[in-house]
Amino acid sequence: MGQLNEGLVYTDEKCTGCNRCISVCPVLQANRAVTENGENKVLVDGDACIHCGACMDVCHHQARRYRDDTGRFFEDLKRGEKISLLVAPAFIANYPDKYGQILGYLKSLGVNHIISVSFGADITTWGYLNYITRNDFRGGISQPCPAIVDYIERYVPELVPKLVPVHSPLMCGAIYIKKYMGISDKLAFISPCIAKKSEMERPQNQNYVSYNVTFGHLMERLNGINLSGYNATDEIEYGLGSLYPQPGGLKENVEHFLGRDVMVRQIEGENHAYEYLEAYAQRVGNRRPLPFMVDALNCGGGCIYGTATEPGNACNDDILFEIHKQRTAPRGKKKKNPWDREAAHDVRLKRFNEQFKDLKLEDFLCTYTAKDARPARADSKKLEEVFRSMEKITEKERNINCGACGYGTCKAMAQAVCGGFNKIENCIYYVKKRLEAEKESINQMTRHLQERQEAKEGKYQEILLEFERIQRAISELAKGNQECAQDATQMAGAMAGMADFSSLLKTSVDHVTASVQGYDAINEDIVKISNQTRMLALNAGIEAARSGEAGKGFTVIANRVRDLAEQTNGTIANGKRQSDSIIPAMEELGEETVHFLENVGNINDGITALAAGSQEIAAKAEEIEHLVDRILGQMADVIKE
Repeated sequence: MGQLNEGLVYTDEKCTGCNRCISVCPVLQANRAVTENGENKVLVDGDACIHCGACMDVCHHQARRYRDDTGRFFEDLKRGEKISLLVAPAFIANYPDKYGQILGYLKSLGVNHIISVSFGADITTWGYLNYITRNDFRGGISQPCPAIVDYIERYVPELVPKLVPVHSPLMCGAIYIKKYMGISDKLAFISPCIAKKSEMERPQNQNYVSYNVTFGHLMERLNGINLSGYNATDEIEYGLGSLYPQPGGLKENVEHFLGRDVMVRQIEGENHAYEYLEAYAQRVGNRRPLPFMVDALNCGGGCIYGTATEPGNACNDDILFEIHKQRTAPRGKKKKNPWDREAAHDVRLKRFNEQFKDLKLEDFLCTYTAKDARPARADSKKLEEVFRSMEKITEKERNINCGACGYGTCKAMAQAVCGGFNKIENCIYYVKKRLEAEKESINQMTRHLQERQEAKEGKYQEILLEFERIQRAISELAKGNQECAQDATQMAGAMAGMADFSSLLKTSVDHVTASVQGYDAINEDIVKISNQTRMLALNAGIEAARSGEAGKGFTVIANRVRDLAEQTNGTIANGKRQSDSIIPAMEELGEETVHFLENVGNINDGITALAAGSQEIAAKAEEIEHLVDRILGQMADVIKE
């Protein structure tokens, strides 16, 4: 396998991988299906391609292009290289009103000689006739078309011995210029053909023609240049070889000299020529009768509509009129003119040989090499594996032959896959089967998802009910919590009032304690006074006793005073005992009141915190309630979907 896209024909970025190029290509391995950056492309294997141009004709995306030497030709002219031109007769036919100006312009750039290849075509005809008659070579295949020669050497090598070993008109003209005219310039061919470059590069031809300057690229190069001031005429007279570019041109030349008694098989066109060669190989192998020779051209319209001509010329009948004019134009009135149609065929041939009597046939002979580049046929086991990988099991499936892959048959596609030239993903049947399998898989997944969705919807309904219960509970909690917060606030107010009352009670207890303690002090003073009174009463009683009868009344008073003092002391003592029990109780009450105040404060702080917490809980409950509302709404939307 060669480097992809490195040959004369290549694929550019506009390729869509549509396979149309594969469908017309006569070579299985010339097109390689690849994937680049996720996109399908069909690239060209330069070593396998025969440059027939069929892919360029059929590509609607204009993604197939070709390389030639036009750019290098102009660069070398500019550098002063000595270059002479060989001009294909098809150039004059394609540009009958412009060719003189174009050639004149090229001569102004430095081109030395301008020579028509029609003269080389006359030499080729002369060489064919002489080689065939000398060697009794029947059934030979003409070789002016390098695409035909390349195909035979690589893909029908058993026909190589049937190629007439005479150079093409281009090479015959180049050899004549170099060997017989002594021109040492580099030669550039104004060419209608991409494949001519491969002919120029054949080892035996490399010293002759240096540039393949194609019509299409030349006209692109000259676009916008004013050519009106230039003119040039051919330096060698045209011969009947001017007819070579059209289909049957060689046949007409042969018949001109040998008559119509000889059978020349005319074959042209990419759609037919290569199938014919395969069939012809079988005919040769079966030793069946062969024609005098086979005039084979790759292009259906001949070289005048060659692979490197401008696309718009394919429908231009003016080109055919120009060829017809060259066919019917007088060939001069010289005696012994080989083109004289009034002369007998044997006379024409004699005169023709006389014209080229100074030429050596050996100078214009060439050789061919059987290269046999046909891909190895996959064995039945490998082919079976590929068919199964393409999901083609039955004979019917293996003979659908829809052609969407670009190949004519499913077997050809399988062979291409075996050879690594294509991939099973480019088989539309395989893709269809895979899509059907994917579709069924998706259907199963859809059914499974529907079942899961239905189950999920039931679960959603249950969850919705649970959320609704949660929502109600949260609402009730929020409401109860709000009431609790209000009650806690009221309790906090009441506890604050109780704290104030307790504070007043403590003050009152302190006052009572102080009063009781003051009462004790007064009692002590009373006790002192009572004791003094008692002592005075005692003294008064003693004095009254001393006084006798006179003191009896006073004694009674003194006794009463003493009794009163005793009662007072008893009362005071009793009050003292009460005071002694009251004061500790009041002190204990005061301490308890202090503890009570502390507890009231703590409780009040707790109730205040409870009220604040209840308010915060109420706020969070409200947030949760809103969240639950949103979840319920979203779940309802999911169920609807």
